[in-house]
Amino acid sequence: MKGFYLLLGAVALIGGGVLWYGSQAKPERGGAGNGGAAPLPVAATDGFRGYTLGSDSAPVEIREYSDFECPFCAAFATVQMPVIREQLIATGKVRWRFRDFPLPTHQYSRYAALAGQCAGEQGKFWELHDRLFTQHQWAQTGKNPRSPFRDFAREAGLDLDKYDACMDGQRYAARIQASVQEGEAAGVRGTPSFFVNGRPYSGRGTSDDFKALVDSLTKPHK
Repeated sequence: MKGFYLLLGAVALIGGGVLWYGSQAKPERGGAGNGGAAPLPVAATDGFRGYTLGSDSAPVEIREYSDFECPFCAAFATVQMPVIREQLIATGKVRWRFRDFPLPTHQYSRYAALAGQCAGEQGKFWELHDRLFTQHQWAQTGKNPRSPFRDFAREAGLDLDKYDACMDGQRYAARIQASVQEGEAAGVRGTPSFFVNGRPYSGRGTSDDFKALVDSLTKPHK
């Protein structure tokens, strides 16, 4: 298992870039917080390719592999992403695609990914995505986050009975695993990782750098 990967500087709060917190170990097979006591139930992956923001006709697609428990992902989501949404997504230049990549070193990252998928089942993925990152204290406590996640679901307007059934049945466990395998096949080793129009992005993970890249890709050719 390898430790920390640095992506050209620290995330905005400590300099404006993105740190990668990575691991090359195989993902855990058990449910989050259960010590790996039992395999996750198998569900159809149904060809799901991630949750998106932005227009289907946007000329640039940025694919993000992220871990809800990762502090660097939280910093990116809370500091850089709001600007990216305003400058690039809302203006029709970028379609953003979110893919789960829970790291095996994080105890509750798969459970958080499952919460996001269960919210997505009710059309509320991005609402829960934002709460999981902006209210990131749950990731520092070391305690099972079932209760705060349920609070997030309530705040996001989810039907809690349906949410509970989805979580308890781990309905989207196989979908999450498929996303991990996709990321591994693409060479992802840490989070957050980005691909721009299908190509790995190795630049700084700041809104300014993404804007400069997108502008270069979309400017008219003379």
